[in-house]
Amino acid sequence: MSSSRAVISVSDLSKRYDIYDTPRDRLKQLLVPKLAKAAATMGLADRSTIRQYHREFWALRGLSFEVHPGETVGIIGRNGSGKSTLLQILAGTLAPSSGQVEVEGRVAALLELGSGFNPEFSGKENVLLNARILGLSREQIEARYDEIVAFADIGDFIDQPVKTYSSGMFVRLAFAVQAHIDASIVIIDEALAVGDVFFRQKCYARLEEIRASGAAVLLVSHAMTDIEQFCDRAILLDRGKVSFIGESTEAAKRYYQLHQSNPATTVSSAQVNQSQSSAERLSRTSMDYWPQDACFTDATSITQIGNGWAKCLRYAVCDSTGSRCVSFAQGEEAIFYFEFLTEQPIAVPLAGIVLQNERGVNVHGKGSLEYCTSTPDHIPAGTIIRCRQKVELKLELGEYTFEVGLATIDASTYKSMSGLTHEKIFSRIVRLCHLPKAGLLAIGWRSMHEGAPLTHHGIADLPGSFEYAFGAVDAD
Repeated sequence: MSSSRAVISVSDLSKRYDIYDTPRDRLKQLLVPKLAKAAATMGLADRSTIRQYHREFWALRGLSFEVHPGETVGIIGRNGSGKSTLLQILAGTLAPSSGQVEVEGRVAALLELGSGFNPEFSGKENVLLNARILGLSREQIEARYDEIVAFADIGDFIDQPVKTYSSGMFVRLAFAVQAHIDASIVIIDEALAVGDVFFRQKCYARLEEIRASGAAVLLVSHAMTDIEQFCDRAILLDRGKVSFIGESTEAAKRYYQLHQSNPATTVSSAQVNQSQSSAERLSRTSMDYWPQDACFTDATSITQIGNGWAKCLRYAVCDSTGSRCVSFAQGEEAIFYFEFLTEQPIAVPLAGIVLQNERGVNVHGKGSLEYCTSTPDHIPAGTIIRCRQKVELKLELGEYTFEVGLATIDASTYKSMSGLTHEKIFSRIVRLCHLPKAGLLAIGWRSMHEGAPLTHHGIADLPGSFEYAFGAVDAD
């Protein structure tokens, strides 16, 4: 985090709404307390008996955090957790009920599609009007107009009323304006989810430029991949309160952990007895190789995100000879070993790893689910689960962090995966234990190679083939 003065400082922030069942109750709440207070002043009634005709709903309660120049901070949480309310307060369009909010500098806020646009005006007229409202002078607007229009890339529609625009065109134009006003703080609430992949790439590239210039970026998204990739930190909200503030990778895992359902964790006593025999059969099947204890890192003292049903004991990364290794040549095989201890009986275990590059992009995530690994239907409490996963590091040169994790899923879903959608399978997975950024490995040049020094360009080496065909040009 930057040591410079914070551009956003929030202290004990709360926002309360009064909920009324009927419009009549709202009127009563407006009049009755005043009448009762007057009666109490004249000694005709007891002020303590004044009735309330509303319920209090706290959208936010007790939030405190800071955001510094050059930071990108994610705001995550389920619908109704208070994300949009928080952004509206930071943007100045909503007042808090209590607490302090200090915002320094110009704020560019894209809170909803076309906010601030007049549907009857053309795109050009809205650009000029919106930029003026956001604080740009006439000279600044004229100097940046062509750049804004080019970024929006909506062609001749710039001269048409915005009421004729699609939602994608709306967000293109709105983002183009907000991204070119030299703001100290840029706030974006889910708006980028509307654009196509080419526009999103352009937007994120622009956000990187804005952050590099020293501006702070607040990003609200339900896409955890975006949060992990683009945010330095994240704030996880749950029912209006801060559940976690920290690295975006850990925040994303806590988001899943906090809101997952538990359909797969209910194991009957009969299933436990069955799982005992399954585990006994499993324990008699040893792996052909397991590293020396010195190769392992103790995981019990590392932050683990879990529900208390299991924990990671230790893990190791080795080369093909079984030696502990953190530096590999491009294309070499890395072997991950990790052990978990079940503290509650679980259904089918799902274990695996995720590799992230230095930009926070998930470049590889795979495990027993994707390999369809043979496993017992139920695992009893007190079982040590040993995992070995081999990965060919056909990735670009650089440093990578890795995560290890254990989850569970019911046996019927696991056995019928081929007939289910990804969404259906994903919704039934219960995450038990995750170690975000458990370790580091580096991929460097191959010391000896055949052909080109690099096997490929870009993040990953995808399987495929290449062929030539040659023919002479026919003479006329």
